[in-house]
Amino acid sequence: MKELYTESILMIERLHRRFLDVVNTELERQKTSDINNVQAVILYNIGDDEMTIGELTHRGHYLGSNVSYNVKKLVENGYLLQEQAPHDKRSVRIKLSEKGLALCKTIDALHQRNVDALSKEVDAPTLQNLNKTLSIFEKFWADYINHSYKFK
Repeated sequence: MKELYTESILMIERLHRRFLDVVNTELERQKTSDINNVQAVILYNIGDDEMTIGELTHRGHYLGSNVSYNVKKLVENGYLLQEQAPHDKRSVRIKLSEKGLALCKTIDALHQRNVDALSKEVDAPTLQNLNKTLSIFEKFWADYINHSYKFK
């Protein structure tokens, strides 16, 4: 079982890197050079929402300093708009600009092309089972970090 567990966590890591490669390839295909793959994924995760950097960090499980740096670059390059929250001048809210929304449409089209191609190989129940298994990993690791998992 340990070998299968190790293989699974290594596969998760490789898949994440491969997904970022796919996003990077799409950015290159679109001749978009003022944003990187991680920043594009952050934009996609923001979508139509408006949020604080803290909310984004929590939602995407990003590292805080990396999110702050990437948000700064996204604002500088015109993908994100930021404004002070009206109720708390220390808090900054971010949302996508028109340029950011356009890039999200590009990434969404990439996802749809991938879904269309992948659906020839994998059906919906298989993906549902995969997502259920990955959710189990996520909950297990979260419980482990929070010291709430009880080993038997």
